[in-house]
Amino acid sequence: MRESSVERHDRLLALVRERGTARVSDLAVLLGVSPVTARRDVEALAARGLLDRVHGQVSWPERPAAEGAGRPAAGEGLVLGLLAPSATYYFAEVIRGAHEAAARAGARLILRISDYRPEEDRARTEGLLAAGAEGVLVAPGWRGPEDRLSYGDWLAELPVPAVLLERRADPGSPLDGLDRVASDHGHGVLLALRHLLDLGHRTPLLVARGDSPTALAVRAGYAEALRALGVEAPGPVIESVPADQNPEGFERAVRALHEAVTSGLASAALVHNDVDAIEIVQRLAELGVKVPEDLALIAYDDEVAALADIPLTAVAPPKRQVGRHATELLVERLTQAPDEEAARRHLSLLPRLRVRSSCGATAGTGPA
Repeated sequence: MRESSVERHDRLLALVRERGTARVSDLAVLLGVSPVTARRDVEALAARGLLDRVHGQVSWPERPAAEGAGRPAAGEGLVLGLLAPSATYYFAEVIRGAHEAAARAGARLILRISDYRPEEDRARTEGLLAAGAEGVLVAPGWRGPEDRLSYGDWLAELPVPAVLLERRADPGSPLDGLDRVASDHGHGVLLALRHLLDLGHRTPLLVARGDSPTALAVRAGYAEALRALGVEAPGPVIESVPADQNPEGFERAVRALHEAVTSGLASAALVHNDVDAIEIVQRLAELGVKVPEDLALIAYDDEVAALADIPLTAVAPPKRQVGRHATELLVERLTQAPDEEAARRHLSLLPRLRVRSSCGATAGTGPA
């Protein structure tokens, strides 16, 4: 696969950061590119203030506050890095919140995307450091517990302050000592189930994916909510998959939910995520099951739930606030006095339930 200019810039910055000073001709050899390409890369990075360039050489820029002069309390001049698995759907709002908080603090935020490839998380985070990040917000591209075990411990070894974003660590693991800010998905699931039970429905079914930390947290939250509410699941969790990636698996999920409704086993369901919920509602209608008349439905994520033909009641994790609070925490870490030993924090933010038409209740009657 051909190397992108961003990846080449990351390698160039890493080389200069490691050496302190380097000749442009030497960098061309080390990077395996022509002298013209190396010179253009150096000029672009120097224009952004990431390198100092003088007479055919480049050097790592001196930081004005490096001699212990301290930083303004607002974080003016800080460079923050953010690694996210995606810049769309769920994480678009997280990124937006982080960007807004960084701007308010007078800091610059730089972004890298992993595309849910956890094996590349470390290299991309090192790219952020090479680009000048003095602290990082990291949402690893984990899909399941095995990724957390295989591609996680390096985070605890970073040479700069780090805040784990929308991810949780195993108790006692190296990552458990990091600051983190995450949505409390268990609370969100509890809100949804309690609302459906209050509307008079039998215990709701869960239709959920299993390919992301959020999906796994929703599944765990479902089991916890059942125990807290003193009810039993009407059946096993229905395995959901994206319709465009696995049409047969998606159809199996729809048929399982259709059978549960038509047999009288269930009259309500919580579906993760919005896109799956919208497509499930459409397919159920084709099979003769109507929402909310035959099935009360709540989606989880609230990204596009309100745009469905039948606006979907949805659990809304506080995505924007997660990005904002995580950034504020990172700025606080970077601006605290060197001799200050502030306690690490695990901050959980509570989702809200936004009531619309799909659960059969009047909008605005559910909990905020």
